[in-house]
Amino acid sequence: MRSRLSLAPLALAVALLFTGAAHAVKPDEMLADPALEARARTLSEGLRCMVCQNQSIDESDADLARDLRVLVRERLRAGDSDQQVMDYIVSRYGEFVLLKPRFDLRNALLWTAPALLLLVGGIFVFRAARRRPAAPQSAALTDEEKTALDAILRRD
Repeated sequence: MRSRLSLAPLALAVALLFTGAAHAVKPDEMLADPALEARARTLSEGLRCMVCQNQSIDESDADLARDLRVLVRERLRAGDSDQQVMDYIVSRYGEFVLLKPRFDLRNALLWTAPALLLLVGGIFVFRAARRRPAAPQSAALTDEEKTALDAILRRD
């Protein structure tokens, strides 16, 4: 009984090691040419399923994802380059279809806003800290205050 329990974590680790991402690509969608199929898979991993939105079209079972997978493969069979296929898909569905959006002037503010906000916040904190008045220096006790303090401390 004890030996079975000690093998359970090992069996779980091996099972997790050999599990891969679930792919929704059906056999009838696959291309006969392995090189074209590999290109299609690479392109599909970068395209967002418009229904699921958190999955690539390669992982999604949605009908729209299937249509996009078929469209990618059709474009590859027609002789388009990878960039031409991506440009075609983006022209039809918008840039939201890309899992990793491109950096261009239209979305530059979105990409740079976090860094700009940190920079402006840091400058604000730095300037506010420099403007803060220095803590007042406490003056030394006078002889009368020292005598009164000694009297208080002796009572206790």
